[in-house]
Amino acid sequence: MKKIVFLGTKNIGRICLEDLYFRQESLGVSLVAVLAGQRGETIVEFCKEKNIKLLDCLDDLHTLGADILFSVQYDEILKESHIKSIKEMAFNLHLAPLPEYRGCNQFSFAIMNEDKEFGVTLHKLDCGIDSGDIVFEKRFPIPQDCFVDELLELANSHGVELFCKNLENMIYGRYTLKSQSAIEAKKEFHLRSEIESLKHIKLEILCGGGGKLIEKIIRATSMPNFEPPYIIIKGRKFLIKPTDNKSGTGEQRELHSNTKRDN
Repeated sequence: MKKIVFLGTKNIGRICLEDLYFRQESLGVSLVAVLAGQRGETIVEFCKEKNIKLLDCLDDLHTLGADILFSVQYDEILKESHIKSIKEMAFNLHLAPLPEYRGCNQFSFAIMNEDKEFGVTLHKLDCGIDSGDIVFEKRFPIPQDCFVDELLELANSHGVELFCKNLENMIYGRYTLKSQSAIEAKKEFHLRSEIESLKHIKLEILCGGGGKLIEKIIRATSMPNFEPPYIIIKGRKFLIKPTDNKSGTGEQRELHSNTKRDN
């Protein structure tokens, strides 16, 4: 019986973990431990409900002798020693197409690039960031005038489907690895910090009549529960918050003055 360890965060991590947990017997595997990252509260909750062993840190992987590792939105980079502690394979679910979009905030940059298609990818974990060989992928169209949270929701849905559909294939080695370096495609790598500069809509864009660019920035950076895009006038930050117009005449835009002044 193969021993499995699972790393994850967020609700998508919990959904994939639940699928693995409830299919253990039919798959002939044993879920031996779980490591939850930041924003992994629902995963911790599920593990406590089901009495699943929770790890404290990545170094605990060395003690497990696990055959396979699954990572779903886990937020730390594994070292070579962590990966080598897994006997067969370590897999990661990346919520973007590879090799086009490695790193963070891929949804925002796909909107900024006016991409017509997006995707989700299962790939081999290595010591780089989303750089391992592709195992399985799924592509899907980006809806017209899509907002970043809508694209994230689509990616989550397709990501869960891709993981659950191919869980048995990954466990039993029914796949062919595809090197990212061998694929001809536009390739971008983005850091988490880049989104902050993208949110800042410069006054020269406003004054220059860059309506299309402004609209793209708003759609690409207006994520619920995060600071929205903004402009700065005389040191004061004005937040730009899109709100649904229920009359069906399109999106209404509101400017909200933030009391914080940027120095």
